[in-house]
Amino acid sequence: MKDDEVISLDDEGERQMDASDELLQMTTPSALLTLDGAIRSLNAAMARTLGRSVEQCVGRGFGDLLPASQLTAVKSLVAHAATTKTVAMRVLEFPGPGAASVVCLVEARPVNDPVGGESLVWVHSLNAGNDLGALLIPFRLAAKAANLGLCMYSPQERELEWLGGAPALAALFPEASMSLSEVVRRVHPDDRGALRRLVRSAAARSPWIRLRFLTERDGWHLLVCRARRLILGSGGPERVFGVIRDDTKREARRRRAKDALSAERQRADEIAAFSSAVMTAVTEQEVRQVVLTRLAATFGGTGAALAFITQGRLRVSSDAGIPIPVAALHGLPLDAPSALPYVIRTGEPQFIPNQEDYIRRWPHGAMVPYFDQLDSGFAISITSLSPIGDKPLGAWLVTYDSEHHSSPDERALMGTLADLAGQALKRVSLQEARVELATALQQTMLPTLPEHLPGLEVAARYRPSRDGLDIGGDWYDAFVMPDGAVALEIGDAQGHDVDAAAFMGQVRASMRAIAAHEPGPATVLARTNELLVTMGAARFASCTMLRIDPGDGRVTGASAGHVPLLYARDDGSHSIHELPGGPVLGVVLGTEYGEETFALHEDSALVMVTDGVVEGPGLTLEAGLERAGTLAGAALHEGLNAEETADRVLDAAVAVDHLDDVAVLVIRRA
Repeated sequence: MKDDEVISLDDEGERQMDASDELLQMTTPSALLTLDGAIRSLNAAMARTLGRSVEQCVGRGFGDLLPASQLTAVKSLVAHAATTKTVAMRVLEFPGPGAASVVCLVEARPVNDPVGGESLVWVHSLNAGNDLGALLIPFRLAAKAANLGLCMYSPQERELEWLGGAPALAALFPEASMSLSEVVRRVHPDDRGALRRLVRSAAARSPWIRLRFLTERDGWHLLVCRARRLILGSGGPERVFGVIRDDTKREARRRRAKDALSAERQRADEIAAFSSAVMTAVTEQEVRQVVLTRLAATFGGTGAALAFITQGRLRVSSDAGIPIPVAALHGLPLDAPSALPYVIRTGEPQFIPNQEDYIRRWPHGAMVPYFDQLDSGFAISITSLSPIGDKPLGAWLVTYDSEHHSSPDERALMGTLADLAGQALKRVSLQEARVELATALQQTMLPTLPEHLPGLEVAARYRPSRDGLDIGGDWYDAFVMPDGAVALEIGDAQGHDVDAAAFMGQVRASMRAIAAHEPGPATVLARTNELLVTMGAARFASCTMLRIDPGDGRVTGASAGHVPLLYARDDGSHSIHELPGGPVLGVVLGTEYGEETFALHEDSALVMVTDGVVEGPGLTLEAGLERAGTLAGAALHEGLNAEETADRVLDAAVAVDHLDDVAVLVIRRA
């Protein structure tokens, strides 16, 4: 049945039925309405159906006494009967005596008041006991339009009947009806309690619940269901109706997206950790350790090797996961006709997806004597540690135990990280002192802190590297922003030479310039990173930036691969505060950085340090942060100011035995 079904009246007598008490003496709910839908009179059955007394109903709008969702339908029904001289029918929903609503097939037809001649509309509920399906047509149509399935449960018969809806859902239920016990059998054991609560609930509507349902055709489906109680017709039976949505494919897509996001986050963390570890390496042994412990995992490989050049021959180290014995590679000359020496010699990377491709491209270069005995899916990616045209430094090699085709993004990233490792090696080999020039340059690079910052005490300390040049890439800065907030930053540029200091100054100046127009720390880091990558900077830098409102102590901060903050309090306690952010600056184009806002309370202090303060050969980063935080908390508890607190933290850094330069920046809210 359609929303409105009209029946023509053949003669004048039928069209103009006398409005008399006889129309209201029916056993089914009946009422006489004015043309604007107000109730002129009604019988007791209609009053009971509306849930009010007769007196409470007379004069009220008929649609106003029904659920709000029915108002439009009632207006349409009355207007149709009053203006078209036809009988109109519609399924309407009434409040019902309890939680369940009453669904009735209502007929409306025009009548005349014999006394005053006023035109009225007579509405009454039809007996649909022999055709309950007519009451369900609107629900079927709505379910199908919403791509849902519709079913009906009969509590007395304990039977579930499929009523239709979306064709794809109908295919899950090949039988028109199913016993409740059979439905329970098909529902996952962990979800059966929720199903029973759903069908036994006394509420008019249930919340949405998720059920795993076993189909005969294609296994488990994730169904999302909601139940509603309805009485079919005045005085009719009560049934529980359920609408069903199949979320199987949606859930699979959600899980794939979640897994992909998790993998991407893990990859980003590994890249950031790799970048940071390479950046802090100060010896060849440390570079080797970073590569051999992190490289394979970063690129999803099973093993890694690192080759250096000594007097024109390969010197190779590997991790335990590589299936190539190091002894077979040691001593190969740089002009050997195989892939690894070729990459080192030319700087051109080689991405070999399988054994067949290797043999085709290198028929005369058996990199391993028994290479042809390896699995045919064995794959290799080899990347030079120096750009094309530069003096060969070496290369690294990642192996895979199955066929592997590197994407353009993966190749670009591997090249970027290899360049970082190469730069680390250059930094290690090129630490020669030009002490006088370095000292003078370093003094010009260190900023002068603002003398008066209302509500804040700021103190900074710097100690240069104890190895090589008396200069480094660590820096700090503090300045007042156009809106009155105070910007503070601390960072570590790659290297310990004049170039590192110059690069540090470039980064610091860039951040100052950007912060004048983009006050958010995350935005400043993103713009600085974009600038450095676009310029093709040969170095990278870690950094933490804070923006502090001196008035209320509100702090907004972000980090680019830098060590965490320390938060010290005057009761002697402290905490380690790791800011959101992203990888180091100058490596990955298009990086977005997160930021966080928190409060710096009065008589508390933030301590910003570079890794040389808290990490060294004999001290882990976690232990170093804990020690520095304890010292800062004790200093505040003793009433020391920011300058004295900075001295304590810096003096303790001597015991770290780190060759790196170190910087400390203390911000205390007075």
